[in-house]
Amino acid sequence: MNLSDTLSPVEPTIEPEVLESMAALPTEKDLPCDDGEPMETARHREQMSLLIDSLKRYWSHRTDYYVGGNMFIHYDLRNRRRFRGPDFFLVLDVEDRERKSWVVWQEEMRFPDVIIELLSDSTRNVDKGEKKTLYERVFRTEEYYLYDPFSHEVVGYHLHGARYQEIPSDAQGRIYSPATGLFLVVRNERLRWLTPEGNVVPSPMELADQEQQRADQEQQRAEQERHRAEQAEQLLEAYQRRFGKLE
Repeated sequence: MNLSDTLSPVEPTIEPEVLESMAALPTEKDLPCDDGEPMETARHREQMSLLIDSLKRYWSHRTDYYVGGNMFIHYDLRNRRRFRGPDFFLVLDVEDRERKSWVVWQEEMRFPDVIIELLSDSTRNVDKGEKKTLYERVFRTEEYYLYDPFSHEVVGYHLHGARYQEIPSDAQGRIYSPATGLFLVVRNERLRWLTPEGNVVPSPMELADQEQQRADQEQQRAEQERHRAEQAEQLLEAYQRRFGKLE
């Protein structure tokens, strides 16, 4: 998503008296949540949904996190027009509830633990430059990943001290995400979550397709068993017509 104005990598100053009057601060109901800018391509939209939906399905038993994408993160108490809209972000140890946008002063100054940006020709330089600096120095986001849905380039950064350190892929092309306990890997031209056991984390749609395939296979096996039973019955009837009933 595009930023409404130029951001400074300097962390906003938060005075104690401002923090004491949190009730007077703008909330997600007051702040902009959509700039009307669509994602670059259908592949970008599908990739974002795949990352979000598969992780939510994998963590369906958990309620202590929030995962979102292409929604505003408001982080500057002084300027409500300063925000970012990562393609994917994850915040741990928070209430999993619906939000119009992520407003850090409503969330006890919690910033994302993981951010993934989907590269495009129009955003590549910002994602690798200005955004990387912001997420490193202001957000202090522990894990930052970049993925190009067309070239399948993957770059990972983990926060070490005050700076990001690039994390290379391992021999299997995986990058480990400590926050999720999963790997990120490109499979079938999509960035996927991978379990430590080596299984791709499926999306709800993929799970539904798998269930349908299993149901179809069960129906096919049942039809084959019925057909074999009918054939056996026909052979028995033919035998009895020729030789009589078995004693």
